[in-house]
Amino acid sequence: MGMSFAGIKHEMLKMVPPTLFFFVLLHVVILVRALMVRGTGISLPTSVSVIVASLILGKAVLLANLLPFINRYPERPLIWNAAWKTLIYTIVAGLLHYLERLFEFWKETHSLSAAHHELIGQINWPQFWAVQILLVLMIGNYCVFAELARVMGGDTMKRYFLGPRVGQPPGLRQG
Repeated sequence: MGMSFAGIKHEMLKMVPPTLFFFVLLHVVILVRALMVRGTGISLPTSVSVIVASLILGKAVLLANLLPFINRYPERPLIWNAAWKTLIYTIVAGLLHYLERLFEFWKETHSLSAAHHELIGQINWPQFWAVQILLVLMIGNYCVFAELARVMGGDTMKRYFLGPRVGQPPGLRQG
């Protein structure tokens, strides 16, 4: 029992960084979308839906990291893996963005085919692409930092960005 609880706790702790990152990222995207559609009467996702999407994306990152092809370029410079993962995660995020919008139209039409047709006909393409550009840039940043943390180690990254922990031996404070 203790071993399974420890395993679950370990997996949950591994899920915290990507989940927090996507929680902030998705709120930024919603803020930008809110500024774009201000005064149009278009409804935007709530913080509850952002929390759910963040949890899904956080777990999706962990699951994607288990795929054999995700670390496709381990012997190359870090930019190769970061770019590859950015591509994979961006495709998933784009698909989720599309499905979110499709769901909005499906609630009105109750048909996936009709919802897709309405979505394609009514989508604000500049807004859609603006959100996609934001996602690519933010996901790219996440992938770069994740690759650095993978190579350097999470504790080293924390020391570089947040400073040494109180009570840490002086020899470890130099980085």
